[in-house]
Amino acid sequence: MRRRTLPFAMGLLLAATACGPAEVVVTMEIETPDPEGEGTTTRALSDIEVQLLPYDRDQIFDSLTQAFGTPEPEIPADLEAAREEVQEAQQEWDEHQRRWNTLRDTLQTLTSEMEQFSRGEARYVALFREWQDFDTELGQVEREMNAAFERFDSLQRGTIRASDSIRILQNNWADEAFEGVGQIFLAKQRESGLDLAVDTTDANGVARGNLRVAPGQYWVHARYDLVYTELYWNVPVTVERGEPVVVELTRQNAQERPKL
Repeated sequence: MRRRTLPFAMGLLLAATACGPAEVVVTMEIETPDPEGEGTTTRALSDIEVQLLPYDRDQIFDSLTQAFGTPEPEIPADLEAAREEVQEAQQEWDEHQRRWNTLRDTLQTLTSEMEQFSRGEARYVALFREWQDFDTELGQVEREMNAAFERFDSLQRGTIRASDSIRILQNNWADEAFEGVGQIFLAKQRESGLDLAVDTTDANGVARGNLRVAPGQYWVHARYDLVYTELYWNVPVTVERGEPVVVELTRQNAQERPKL
C-alpha cells in the first residue's frame, strides 16, 4: 500500500499543477540620469500598480473615440514648445545643483584633510590653494544655479494657466467620450471568460504572487509618472501553464505621454 501511495500522490500533484493557474511575473525598471555624474543608471520602479487584463483597453478607448466623433482637444503647438523650454530650463538648473553639491562635498573633504596639518606645512599650503580654487568655482556655480532657477520658475509660471485650461477641456471631453467605459470593461471581461489580476511592484521593481490567472490572452497595463510626462504600458502577453511568464516593462516598450 505504501509503495502505491507515493506515485498516486505525485500523480495528484502533477494533475493539480497542470490544471492550476499560470503565473505572470512583471519587472519594471527605467534608465534615469545618474545623480552622481554623467550618463544614466538603471532604477527599479517600486510600489507601482500592475494590472493583468483579459482585454485590450487601448482598443476599447480607440473605438469609443471614433464613435464619439468629436476629436480630443489637442495641446497647442506653442504650449508644447513652451513646456519643452521649461523642461530644458529645469535640466539646466538640475545640472548646476549637481555640480554645486559636488563642489560643496569636495570642500568639506579638503577642510577635513587640512585639519591634519599645521598651517606652515607644505601639504597644508597645497591643500589650501586647492580649496581656494574650488571655493571660487562654488561661488560662480551658485550664481549660475540661482539664475537658472529664476529662469525655470518664470517659464513654468508662464505655462501653468494655459496647461490648466487644456487639461480641463481634455477632462470634460473624456467624461463624455468615455462615459460607461467601466461597464464595457466588465462586459469584455465576461466575454473572455477570464479574470483580471492586480499586484504592486516590490522594492526590486517586481510584481509576482498575485498575478496568477487561467491561460489565455492578456494585456499588462501600468503607468509611471515623470515630471512632465507619464510612461504608459499596455503590453499583450499570451499566458500558458508551466514556467512563469516574465514581462519586462521598460522605456523601450512604453508610450511616453504628455502630462499637463
